[in-house]
Amino acid sequence: MPEMTGTTESGTGEAISQPRKSSWKYIGPGIVVAATGVGAGDLVATLIAGSKFGYTLMWAAVIGCVVKISLAEAAGRWHLATGRTLFEGWRSLGQWTTVYFAIYVVIWGFVYGATAMSSSALPIVALFPDGPSLKVWAIVTGLIGLAFVWFNQYAVFEKVMTVLVGVMFVVVVYVAARVGPDVGASFAGLVPVLPDGSLLYTLGLIGGVGGTITMAAYGYWVNAKGWTNSGWMKVMRLDNRVAYITTGIFVVAMLIVGAELLHSSQLALTKGDRGLIDLGKILEDRYGAVTAKLFLVGFFATSFSSLIGVWHGVSLMFADFVERLQRDRKGAPVDVGTAQEVAAGVKERSLPFRAYLLWLTFPPMALLWLDQPFGLVVVYGVLGAFFMPFLALTLVWLLNSSRTPAEWRNGMLSNVMLVAAGLLFVVLCVQQLRELPW
Repeated sequence: MPEMTGTTESGTGEAISQPRKSSWKYIGPGIVVAATGVGAGDLVATLIAGSKFGYTLMWAAVIGCVVKISLAEAAGRWHLATGRTLFEGWRSLGQWTTVYFAIYVVIWGFVYGATAMSSSALPIVALFPDGPSLKVWAIVTGLIGLAFVWFNQYAVFEKVMTVLVGVMFVVVVYVAARVGPDVGASFAGLVPVLPDGSLLYTLGLIGGVGGTITMAAYGYWVNAKGWTNSGWMKVMRLDNRVAYITTGIFVVAMLIVGAELLHSSQLALTKGDRGLIDLGKILEDRYGAVTAKLFLVGFFATSFSSLIGVWHGVSLMFADFVERLQRDRKGAPVDVGTAQEVAAGVKERSLPFRAYLLWLTFPPMALLWLDQPFGLVVVYGVLGAFFMPFLALTLVWLLNSSRTPAEWRNGMLSNVMLVAAGLLFVVLCVQQLRELPW
């Protein structure tokens, strides 16, 4: 347990535990959410932006980190200020949020499960080409993720995620240093410029990397860490900033690789996770097998951290969703919070948590043998495109209302950042819908 100064009283007379100080030793949930949100596809998108425009869009990566810091801080602030989970907040906005989330979490989980397993298997197949097939490795990684989350609780989960983040960080920074960044050009890239044809890549860099449903899970991981009230607000904010600054370094490093290794040589990558296999081959040709294999290890750490992060975080959200519905049917008071239950590990042992773990793992295995059904791809794309605007704009609603204690409501800066994020994600949503295979 963290060291405490004792307790103070909130305006309602509730005892609030407070840490001695905002210390680095408490950092954890932010690293988890950042690692989960940055997948292999995000890294490829960043590489492609660097390959097309060099260092010109570096400023967009920096703005993207600020946007993510604002969103995650808002989600964490809701949990700590109110003692209620984010789904409880959504539920208070009306029945429509429940309907949307129910449809979204079922379809999204089905398709994402197959995507995460395939992404984790790709670097293993590249490292061991004479071994089992991609489908076999995908099933193995899914089962390992299932067993790991099923039998462990948050403390162990956080430690493993921290190790995976360390591997990701060392590998990505090493590769960027290996290709040799142009320091002058990278600093010049901090000046906002939009080259011809770069608008969509710019919006993608700002809104895409580290931006998924797992951002909504941040508050749940904050509670799982044992932070359940406003006495932990400073610690949460430090945790969040460190995490997304780390994410920013990932993005900048991948832009450097794209700019130096691909842009200068006019080399192209395959879109999607397989683009990282292309990069591995390029690195092997340029810098040898050791660098290429090290990169593939980092690729695996990136993909597998996203897999177990979703298996844990979204299952927590699903458990909260199901249990909130059960309480509503029983007529439980609206102000019955569940943050303490998350902190106690109750939800990680619950039937809904484990049921969603199984849903993420076994039904998606069918998609490893079949092309994703056309209609499912369309529905999944529509729901996914709408989630980030939904998150940003509902946080604006919740944190400016009487549902949040007055001292923790949004200030001007928070409102500007969240509204800007919401509008940005609406634009990205429209573009994603246009690109769907209707």
